[in-house]
Amino acid sequence: MALGQANHLARLKAAGVAASIYQPSHMKTRFIALLLLATSPLLRAQEALPGEIRAIAKEAYIYAYPMVDSYRIQHAYFIDRTNPEFKAPYNEFHNIARVFTPEDKAVQTPNSDTPYSFIGLDLRAEPFVLTVPAIPQERYFSVQFVDAYTHNFAYLGSRTTGNEGGSFLIAGPNWKGEKPAGIKEVIRSETELLFALYRTQLFSPEDIGEVKKVQAGYKAEPLSAFLGQPAPPAAPSIDFPAPLTPEEQKSSLEVFNLLNFILQFCPTDPSETDLMARFAKIGIGGGKKMDFAGMTPEQRGAYEGGIADAWKDYQGIMAEISAGKITSGDLFGTRDYLKNNYLLRMAAALLGIYGNSKEEAMYPAYRVDSEAQPLDGSKRYTLHFKADEFPPVNAFWSVTMYDLPASLLVENPINRYLINSPMLPDLKRDADGGVTIHIQHESPGPDKEANWLPAPAGPFWCAMRLYWPKEAALDGSWKQPKMVAAE
Repeated sequence: MALGQANHLARLKAAGVAASIYQPSHMKTRFIALLLLATSPLLRAQEALPGEIRAIAKEAYIYAYPMVDSYRIQHAYFIDRTNPEFKAPYNEFHNIARVFTPEDKAVQTPNSDTPYSFIGLDLRAEPFVLTVPAIPQERYFSVQFVDAYTHNFAYLGSRTTGNEGGSFLIAGPNWKGEKPAGIKEVIRSETELLFALYRTQLFSPEDIGEVKKVQAGYKAEPLSAFLGQPAPPAAPSIDFPAPLTPEEQKSSLEVFNLLNFILQFCPTDPSETDLMARFAKIGIGGGKKMDFAGMTPEQRGAYEGGIADAWKDYQGIMAEISAGKITSGDLFGTRDYLKNNYLLRMAAALLGIYGNSKEEAMYPAYRVDSEAQPLDGSKRYTLHFKADEFPPVNAFWSVTMYDLPASLLVENPINRYLINSPMLPDLKRDADGGVTIHIQHESPGPDKEANWLPAPAGPFWCAMRLYWPKEAALDGSWKQPKMVAAE
């Protein structure tokens, strides 16, 4: 066998092409083998130089991280029935008639203000119709639509569509129909799989019965059921791969295979045509499978180096966020709003995946005190709001405690995870009519405990939430007060 033919055979074996296809008795099929060679993800990667692989792998990892993290959460919520976080299968509605607690660990920085309702939508067969009931004007609610890229591509709710109720059609990228009668609006998703998060305001623990009544009015049904027509053929079943853990996502090369799986449900946006062509050079594309074990150590090292480089870029953008050059309002939104800035999308996933777009909610963060020192439960802090300087909102505001590094809610003896504006009537007022929140690990004493936000013993951070913020918050004229460490 000639040397060139032997080299081709070795490469075909690495790609999983049977060796017999290259024997003289099968020379008529050699053209097919060469086509397989050209399209194999592994061989495409082998043809790229390590430096090029590393550069593209960095881009691809930054692109992939939020999508893979979102897949991890939705796998727990809608696919893995053995997971304690499981809610319901795709296309079935699930209400949670309580607020989140430290026992809820699937999503980092969970909101504990509003009971959630969830539905994962698979729109491959047909659109879905989501119906919301009429809700009293004073009760805020929202429905946030998040596609497989983690873009917030649409909203229903108090701010956008009002509290009057109605039916709304959610269509996938391949649906060609017209708006049916009885539908207020057609909302289109770029991806075939998506996540809808409902938030319903809870005024107090005693109010949970009223929230349950609202949640009972949330409805989801296929378009065919809404129209009273026969259902179309079901979409093929999906063989969902196991997700990675948050720790594994930081370094595992399987991030790229999970990206390839997710991309099957994401028709390429025109703005990403060149990006996908570049990704294809290292074996990335919808439905492809990369065999990292079949690569040389140098090739695998190039992918691993790309991941390491991505984390360096992330640290750079975190420095800008810590310095206030980038705010939470810059991190969440539509594709057009984010302008395909994938590093911002990665930061958003790590800091608080499924955060709202700024028009719906803003998240001023407390990561350092007034002296720029990291927050820690070994110290005592105060947060003072003057009577005329409470956060400007159309709905309500809150300050929530999170531990570090997990960014989860913190267990404490009084089961209080936040302080919010509905609690104002029960908070102790200062002489100026304002409110001082005491943020510390131990109780500040019976006379101050009404205003106590318990902290963990170690590092923490706090997220302020402004639901349906007013213009003073959006344009930056309102400034959040600083958190001050006790002397």
